[in-house]
Amino acid sequence: MKAKTPSESLTVLTDLVLPGETNYLDNLFGGELLARMDRACSIAARRHSRRIVVTASVNHVAFTKSVPVGSVVTLEAKVSRAFKSSMEIYVDVWIEDRQSGEKTKVNEGIYTFVAVDETGKPVPIPQIEPETELEKQRYAAALRRKQLSLVLAGKMNPKEANELKALFLD
Repeated sequence: MKAKTPSESLTVLTDLVLPGETNYLDNLFGGELLARMDRACSIAARRHSRRIVVTASVNHVAFTKSVPVGSVVTLEAKVSRAFKSSMEIYVDVWIEDRQSGEKTKVNEGIYTFVAVDETGKPVPIPQIEPETELEKQRYAAALRRKQLSLVLAGKMNPKEANELKALFLD
């Protein structure tokens, strides 16, 4: 199976924040944003694997700025690392200033998806070959995040989490 680059899975979704999607402060509901992020990540995972994909986990979400009603919000998702059948997708969320058009990053998230067949059984997927410096950083960090997740879930002995240990011992 031929490895792919993160850019091959790039998914860009742009939408407008409407009044019915906002809270009492006229900012986008967090759950609404999470759903949009999940959809963008799902498309990126499908583009990478060319298989049915399911959300396995939401590993990280950072709400750094609110998203006001009327904002143009853009989500950029792409696979940061592929494992046997699972893949980590990183999503960045931006809003545009209404007058200047300047973009501001307001949120980011890391999702894990698994590629499955028609019966729901996990299937192998292509590996990732990062190209840019940011892609290389996210690729390296993905293994540490996976090891941490496995250790916390009791599915990996901490002594075997070599990438994770290196953060603390080197």
